[in-house]
Amino acid sequence: MSARVPTLILGGTGYVAGELLRLVLGHPQLELAAIASDSQPGEAVAKAFPHLAVACNGLRYSSHDEVKQLIARHPQSAVLAAAPHGVSHRLIDTLLAAAEAAGTRPVVVDISADYRFADLDEYARVYGHAHEAPARARQFSCAVPEHLARSPTPHVAHPGCFSTATLLASVPLAALGLVEPQFYVSAVTGSTGAGRSPIAGTHHPQRHSDLYAYNALTHRHVAEITALARVATGAPVRYAFVPHSGPFARGIHATVQARLLRPLDTAGALAALRGFYQDAPFVRVLDTPPRLKDVVTSNYAHLSAAADGETIVVMSVIDNLVKGAAGGAVQWLNRLLGFDETTGLTAPAPGWT
Repeated sequence: MSARVPTLILGGTGYVAGELLRLVLGHPQLELAAIASDSQPGEAVAKAFPHLAVACNGLRYSSHDEVKQLIARHPQSAVLAAAPHGVSHRLIDTLLAAAEAAGTRPVVVDISADYRFADLDEYARVYGHAHEAPARARQFSCAVPEHLARSPTPHVAHPGCFSTATLLASVPLAALGLVEPQFYVSAVTGSTGAGRSPIAGTHHPQRHSDLYAYNALTHRHVAEITALARVATGAPVRYAFVPHSGPFARGIHATVQARLLRPLDTAGALAALRGFYQDAPFVRVLDTPPRLKDVVTSNYAHLSAAADGETIVVMSVIDNLVKGAAGGAVQWLNRLLGFDETTGLTAPAPGWT
């Protein structure tokens, strides 16, 4: 595909949408056609993202009706959806219906939870409402890019940030048969993971210089992590997951522990991880514990491990807004469009953020 692909961003005022905008504007094969916001149609995008003002160059938000017209007009297009859970399924269904009526062929990557679940009853249990486009859900696959070489469906749902960090660390251990199928996870996330609207848990004076757990063993992403791990490994794995709020804006640090099925030392654990991810351009396995500052704002994931013959620990760090959301979505979009998956995503972390 030689021409640049018209690309539309949905849910255009949140942190993830801002990262999608930054990545699409710098992508050599994508052409930003519109960024949509029904709450702010006609408003300057730079008001929401002043750090992108020069790149936006007068860009204004489109309404969803205008996006529908664009979808119907372009024979081939791409949609990156960052709308909230419970909104995305209806919005995407409407856009794809307009495309079908016009005979056009968009590809969609959804970053919400709405198309992540193969079991829609489980989706309803976790999110408290029925899925409103069940037939459309069959057109989506969900996986961390490193765990599914090629999507069997025309569209993809990207897993969440906690899921990405946890699955990158745990799936190799289960897939290689190294551990008992029970993982214990402690994961610390930055405040941007809670979204742009201020709440007590993300308010800076509340979070600054503090660290605390929340939703221990009951976090809603456990169902998603468990389901995706079973698909990726073929094993009935279980997770005891404890998330924490960290005193920083971006990034996730996940520590995953499990009991070994056979003796393994640290060198063997690192070798197993490196072998599993040898063809994964965005995953790096380090000899030393990974640090958030080495990945924040990038699409890279850094892993490391320690083992003492009985227990293995894998540490995983990612940027929650990029590898865990916008960057992982663009990585999938590259694949769906036939581009090299690294296109537009190879910028390293700046460090010292």
